[in-house]
Amino acid sequence: MGILSAVAAAAATAGLERAAEKLPKENREPFERTNHRGESVTLLEGPVAVLGALAGVAASRGNGKVKTAALVAGAVSGAVGAYDDLRGTTQAKGFRGHLSALRRGEVTSGAVKILGVGAAGLAAAALLPRKSRGVKAFAGVVADGALIAGTANLTNLLDLRPGRALKAVTALNAPLAVVSGPAGAVVGAAGASAPSDLGERSMLGDCGANGLGAITGTALAASLPRPLKTLVLAAVVGLNLASEKVSFTKFIADTPVLDKIDQWGRRPR
Repeated sequence: MGILSAVAAAAATAGLERAAEKLPKENREPFERTNHRGESVTLLEGPVAVLGALAGVAASRGNGKVKTAALVAGAVSGAVGAYDDLRGTTQAKGFRGHLSALRRGEVTSGAVKILGVGAAGLAAAALLPRKSRGVKAFAGVVADGALIAGTANLTNLLDLRPGRALKAVTALNAPLAVVSGPAGAVVGAAGASAPSDLGERSMLGDCGANGLGAITGTALAASLPRPLKTLVLAAVVGLNLASEKVSFTKFIADTPVLDKIDQWGRRPR
């Protein structure tokens, strides 16, 4: 099930990437950005990777509710991420910045993304199959929604250096990829996107990071046993909160093992 979705996602992503490279210059320009080296990269990797992953999910064989949940989570989170990529500003950053702006009556693109990803997470969680009913089922939907949305945002927070976010989602999905169609789809899309991302020709942006992260969160919510899922949720929430005060890039650079993993496949500093 997961192998089929990985192959389908990789093939779709590779094909879409080739098509994106042939777009006229005027169509590519809105997606051009400057990376950490001051070099030009394209954000087209994001929509390409998300569409590729969604194709992989659609091609997978498995529980229909899980497939639908992953499609909803990935499509909506990717769409609001794309909106932030194309319409966003840097005046407000992080949850605190966007929510503070919202209290002042200013609706930032980041606030739209936060609300959209949160709504997508809850909608996807509500679609997942459940054995419980009543209050326990409601609590499960809220927890799974938080896991999906939190994983989407955490993936976005990691998309500050080449390949970092792709390595993270691959590590989370690989153990589930054999049995989970959504997990396999993310692995396939990430693998096909990696050469361009690591080569610093493109980056996921909010669209790609939020979309792949949301599908990853859905795979985790649908596949993990409850005790392990609770631990993963706690870690995801904790890391999201920590990001308001801690620079992940500095922490990774100061931790030899993490720094070595972060440098795999990348151009020398």
